[in-house]
Amino acid sequence: MKWAGGKNQLLREFNNLLPEKILENKIIDNYVEPFVGGGAMFFFLRNNFDIKKSVLMDVNRELIIGYKVIQKNCKELIWRLQLLEEDYLSRSEDDRKEYYYKMRSVYNGQMIDFDYSNYNDEWIDRAVYLIFLNKTGFNGLFRQNSNGEFNVPMGRYKNPKICDEGNIIQVNQALRNTLIICSDFLLAADYINKESLVYLDPPYKPLNSTSSFTSYNKEGFTDYDQKRLAEFFRKMDLRGAFLMLSNSDPKNNDPTDEFFDDLYNGFNIKRVPAKRFINCDASKRGELNEIIISNY
Repeated sequence: MKWAGGKNQLLREFNNLLPEKILENKIIDNYVEPFVGGGAMFFFLRNNFDIKKSVLMDVNRELIIGYKVIQKNCKELIWRLQLLEEDYLSRSEDDRKEYYYKMRSVYNGQMIDFDYSNYNDEWIDRAVYLIFLNKTGFNGLFRQNSNGEFNVPMGRYKNPKICDEGNIIQVNQALRNTLIICSDFLLAADYINKESLVYLDPPYKPLNSTSSFTSYNKEGFTDYDQKRLAEFFRKMDLRGAFLMLSNSDPKNNDPTDEFFDDLYNGFNIKRVPAKRFINCDASKRGELNEIIISNY
């Protein structure tokens, strides 16, 4: 998945900041990621470490459907995506535009009486729509309005790779022995112990009023939620788990802003440069600091 806020560019930094025990042994007994998003950190760790058990969570139910379908019905998903890709790429530019918005309408309409609780064949259809819209929509965004409707306009791609068969198969293999849950992050407490490595990548705190461009879930993620998360972080620290959290750095805009420094007082806070590509004002895209917080 293309996913805004993805962590590919920071993976090397994250790797360097992993606990020494994990770096030496290359073994992670129990990995928990309560805000999985595009999964960059999980797939990086899966490729480079021996993960015995893993739990992936996100409150975004559409995203979780995608992961579960790849985990359970990989071949069926690939077949349907291949048919859709052939159909889409054979069309003219005007036909593609009509096709995109028709698919977006069907996707949003399906939500009205969709069974999000019980896995069934309709989940495969929904995963197909999700991946299609992700690969053909503007900037690969996933954005919802207040009604939970996907509202990203069509992107301009000449030959989008809608069905990346090899990658889907690899994701399927990576998700073996992985528990995938749609839930608020607090439920992760049920799976965290002193043997756990926990990576927390919540929706970032907006740096200003215009940078709050995203609504990846209709519920949003407020300062109150950031405070709930900091309280959760402290509770899991008492269990002895290894905890790593990333977020935006308010000091980019206001050097006196101590929001996260106060919330995570007593823990290690490291500031690292990262590029921001998503801003409605192109002049504000570029390199900014992000923060990485750990309890070790």
